[in-house]
Amino acid sequence: MQAAFVTGNAAVPGHAALLEAVQAAIDAARAATTPVIFLQNDGAPGTVDAPHQPGWELHFPPRAHEIVVRKTMDNGFEQTGLDDILTGLGIQTLALCGVLSEMCVAATARGAMQRGYGVILPHDGHATYDVPPGPGGSGLVPAAMAARSAEWSLGDEIIVVASVADIRFSIPEKR
Repeated sequence: MQAAFVTGNAAVPGHAALLEAVQAAIDAARAATTPVIFLQNDGAPGTVDAPHQPGWELHFPPRAHEIVVRKTMDNGFEQTGLDDILTGLGIQTLALCGVLSEMCVAATARGAMQRGYGVILPHDGHATYDVPPGPGGSGLVPAAMAARSAEWSLGDEIIVVASVADIRFSIPEKR
């Protein structure tokens, strides 16, 4: 996750709990020697996540052997080498954490499913912003509802768990 979305006044609602959950997931994966892969969005110039701006930096620093995949699209598989990396590591199921639930998280989950990966999405491991009122008089959608709607929109092909504590990490077997 990038600093712009989880620190300061522009952080997603509930960012403290989100950071705690994601740190727990990273710690559990590392303890199980499961590969941890970070996606880093290269936002357009002038945006909070534009490369080499403070908000672009990853909040959780990767260890020397961990992989960072830079992306320019919501879907972490699109125009990146993520699929090749996962295949090379023998990974068949992904536990996804991050921001923004209805954008990058959902798009990457869909991209994973389209490529035959299993997807586990911990409810406490992703977040987003309130969705502002839309045309036709629709009201504001609170961030927690938007995040839950993102989970629901992924259908029954993914596994949604309540907490990162419900994920059991293991060493992938080479295919």
